Amino acid sequence: MIEIGAQVDLSHPSDRVWHALTNPHLLSRWFTEAEVATQAPKRLLLHTAGLPGFHAAVNAEVTDRRAPELLVLHCQEGDRRTRLTCAVTPTPEGCRLSVQETMEHGAWPAEDRDSRERYYQQTLTGRLPALLDWLAFQQVDLRRGEDPPTAELPAIAAGHAPAPTGHRRRQVLVAALTGTALATGAAVWALLPDDPDRAAGPDPLPAPPTAAATVSPAPRATPSSRATPTAAASTARPSRTPTATPSRTPTPVAPATSAVTARYQTTGTRIFGYSGEVVLDNPAGPAAKDWTVVVTLSEGGTVASASGAKWRQDGQAVTFTGPPVPAGRSQTITFDVRDPDPLTKAPEGCTIGDDPCTGL
Repeated sequence: MIEIGAQVDLSHPSDRVWHALTNPHLLSRWFTEAEVATQAPKRLLLHTAGLPGFHAAVNAEVTDRRAPELLVLHCQEGDRRTRLTCAVTPTPEGCRLSVQETMEHGAWPAEDRDSRERYYQQTLTGRLPALLDWLAFQQVDLRRGEDPPTAELPAIAAGHAPAPTGHRRRQVLVAALTGTALATGAAVWALLPDDPDRAAGPDPLPAPPTAAATVSPAPRATPSSRATPTAAASTARPSRTPTATPSRTPTPVAPATSAVTARYQTTGTRIFGYSGEVVLDNPAGPAAKDWTVVVTLSEGGTVASASGAKWRQDGQAVTFTGPPVPAGRSQTITFDVRDPDPLTKAPEGCTIGDDPCTGL
């Protein structure tokens, strides 16, 4: 049995994710265009021909539907038949969406399978969160206590903004002021279908992260600056002349444990978050020892998914660890960040060992 899959943790409620998953109009904004058969509402046509890993449109039939937690489809793509399962699981921060496709008849070439899995991961961690952020904008009631609830962002004239009523209200108004400019530009950008030739998103998720031991740098030997005096009785007065002449040649310093450098780059942005990349380079010398990269997010930022390293998040600090980087080689870490501040598009800091990453 051949399976491919992807998953993402989302800071949105299950019913909103379910709406984006089952509404054909919304589905076309983050995955692909879909048509529902007029006479058979459980059947739909997915226009996937030309997408990474797809070579034809997919005829799908809904075989199990339990809102807002499970959707199962039997899919026919040319001579291949697969089962596609979408599961929505509540989490303390929102929910987790898992997508798994199982081959029932036929086969995927290795290249198609990898490209298809990457496309699933790209849409789940990039375009779907952007769509959900846009939906959340429409559902925010910014006039609570003043007017009936509204799904529209109010127009606030310069110099006539209503006085804030609390910390939470201030946060909402900040989002409104920035969102007003973004609603007609950035939100529309986020919802337009991507060009399949654009750079692919992060690789599939690795196994769930495990806490990694902190790597401590090896102690450095320090040069001897004073000769050791010869042993003498405790009652003897010290001689004015040392018994040994200090060496002018310092003790050799232990070589550095790593020649690896790191450089950061923001590879994609959306309304509430961004995708980042850290590239580790070992230009020369032997393979460096195990490395540790620490990325410091802004307050409230969280990593939804990452690949290329083991990772854990503790407050604003996200720690990535990995095996030695061979001489002349590089290692790439990719990660997706959710951030409540629409203006934040990069971490506050990035270090490898005690050295800062370039690019920030």
